[in-house]
Amino acid sequence: MSVMTILIMIFIFISNIFMLISMVISKKSFLDREKCSPFECGFDPKSIARVPFSLHFFLITMIFLIFDVEIALIFPVIATFKMVNFFTWTKISFFFICILLLGLYHEWNQNMLNWSN
Repeated sequence: MSVMTILIMIFIFISNIFMLISMVISKKSFLDREKCSPFECGFDPKSIARVPFSLHFFLITMIFLIFDVEIALIFPVIATFKMVNFFTWTKISFFFICILLLGLYHEWNQNMLNWSN
């Protein structure tokens, strides 16, 4: 065997030992009842499944997803700033931000952003 092969085998062996040591060290010794349950959302998984659920959780999730996707769509607009005409870029950016602001105004007007019923 060549020296390089031996060195690679030693490296793999030592890295495996380090992985085993880190796994043993990082193993949690304190088992919490809530952490061991499959759900950590505050609901008891062993209770009745048909508990009334607040619609505000769903609405806030939808609002977050909508604005998160729209923010992801803004990044390419920023990246194309130097590639397109400034006037065209300004029109497209202004139009996109106006759609965002109109959506935010609609959600605010419908009291979707208020947490209390």
